[in-house]
Formats: sequence, C-alpha cells, structure tokens
Amino acid sequence: MDSSYHNSKTIYGTTIVAIRRENHVVMAGDGQVTLGAQIMKGKARKIRKIAAGKVLAGFAGATADAFALLERLETRLEQYPSQLARACVEMAKDWRTDKYLRRLEAMMIVADNQKTFLLSGNGDVIEPDEDAVSIGSGGGFALAAAKGMLSVPDITLDIEVIARRSLEIASELCIYTNNQIITENLS
Repeated sequence: MDSSYHNSKTIYGTTIVAIRRENHVVMAGDGQVTLGAQIMKGKARKIRKIAAGKVLAGFAGATADAFALLERLETRLEQYPSQLARACVEMAKDWRTDKYLRRLEAMMIVADNQKTFLLSGNGDVIEPDEDAVSIGSGGGFALAAAKGMLSVPDITLDIEVIARRSLEIASELCIYTNNQIITENLS
C-alpha cells in the first residue's frame, strides 16, 4: 500500500508528513486552514506533542474532529502507557464503532521514538513500510518529495530538512497547503 493515504473522500486543508530514521522521527505540517474555497487561517498548529511529550500527532481534516480524536488517543495512551500500537488499535476500534466518532472527518499520523502509524476513519491502523508517510490534500506531493530526497544514495540530509523541504514542495503544488511550516521531532 502507498504510504500516502487517501480515502474515498479526500480530506482538504492540510498536509502532514512524518519521516523516520531509526529512533528519530520528525513530523511537519503546514499552517493553512481552509473553509471551502476560502483561507481562514495561515498559521495553525496541526502537530502536537502528547503523552508527556513522548508521542507526536499530526492531523488532517476538520479541526474539531481532529481534536476530539487527539483527546481519545491521549486517553488510550494513559490506559496503555508506552504502548502506542495498542492505544492506536483501541482508539481505531472506538472510532469505528461509536456513532458519534465514526462521523468524524479527520486522519492522523502518530509516532513515538519506535513506531509510526497512520490512523483513518475507516478503522485503519497502518504502520508504513517506508521511512516516510503523509496525509492530507498535499500528502502525495510531500511524500514524493520526501521519498526522492531519502533515496539519494550519496547524500544524507537531516530528516528535519527533508520534512520541511517536502512541505515547501507540496505548498508549491497544492492550493490547500501553505508554506507556514511547523516541525516537531522526537529522538
């Protein structure tokens, strides 16, 4: 499966990319919030550190929906500390079975210093095979840029540089992505 996830309803208004190299992970996201064809905000923070700073979470989709999911994930991480995979699976079960939650229109990438997961409203908990994963309307562009930079054999770029440049490239191609980039990292 491609590491840029697009369900049947494309979630517009953001681009998030996560890049991992061993136990170091960087997540980058743009700051644009779009309502229909109008830009409502340019410097939103769509990446959060949760679980006492041990987990990064980046979201795409409806902001209120994403915050509801972040709260659920934090609750699951409190139940299952240091077990990101289990917390994600339990939250995905909630997301699929709860009448309210399954109507939420958001996606998330979450990562700790060991694993990265993509969570979708379809109940998917996907651990990418590769060192990069992305979501959102510019996700395909950011993923292609990241994979291109990661594949250059004789150049070892810092993954924060790769994440930031991937978002810059996506912002040049996707009208729902801007160049107000926020990065967070875990080592």
